[in-house]
Amino acid sequence: MLFDWGGAVKRLRRIRDLMTGRMDSALTEALLGQLAATKEGAWLAMAMIGGEVGRTGAHEQMRVIEHLGDEERASLIEELKTAVVTPIDREDLFRLSRAIDDVLDSLRDFVRESHLYRVPDQIRFTPMLDQVIVGIEALESAVRDLASRPSAVARDALEAKKTGGAIRRMYQYEISRIFSAELTADAMKERELVRRLEIVGVAIGNAADAIADGAMKR
Repeated sequence: MLFDWGGAVKRLRRIRDLMTGRMDSALTEALLGQLAATKEGAWLAMAMIGGEVGRTGAHEQMRVIEHLGDEERASLIEELKTAVVTPIDREDLFRLSRAIDDVLDSLRDFVRESHLYRVPDQIRFTPMLDQVIVGIEALESAVRDLASRPSAVARDALEAKKTGGAIRRMYQYEISRIFSAELTADAMKERELVRRLEIVGVAIGNAADAIADGAMKR
């Protein structure tokens, strides 16, 4: 039988982390991988509404991005099973990962529904998607700070939470605009797309809450 050197090295690293008080870097790397895929999905949606990428092409590319995000989430869940030292409580890590997954899933739905509905004027979604990217980047900062600057995590989480709130306010204004005009079929389709982005904002807020709660318990 061949000796599993890779597994042995991995276990030794975890023992070292436990003895030195260091955290399991594989967990933060998996979270950052999830966030990278999610941000890529947001930029793809931005490129789609700007006409740089066709709706059909964006729909197909999003499948690949979603798969990458799912792989990173699966990696985190697997790492959680054997992690010795975690940046925050396991429950909060799982909540955070699930909320990030919700962000990507809702962006996928936005791109898919745009492909199906063919709403003519999508450029007006730019401010909402811009805030989505700001929120994802704030979550990235929070995850990086878990190990290097724990005191900054709460500030990063608050920034992400604020962007989630900004997206929800934008949604309210967009709904008011849609309902103030004739409710055509295109208007109702636009409402569904705006609602999808509002759900993204809620998920960003949930992710911010998870990482803030975890940081407070440390």
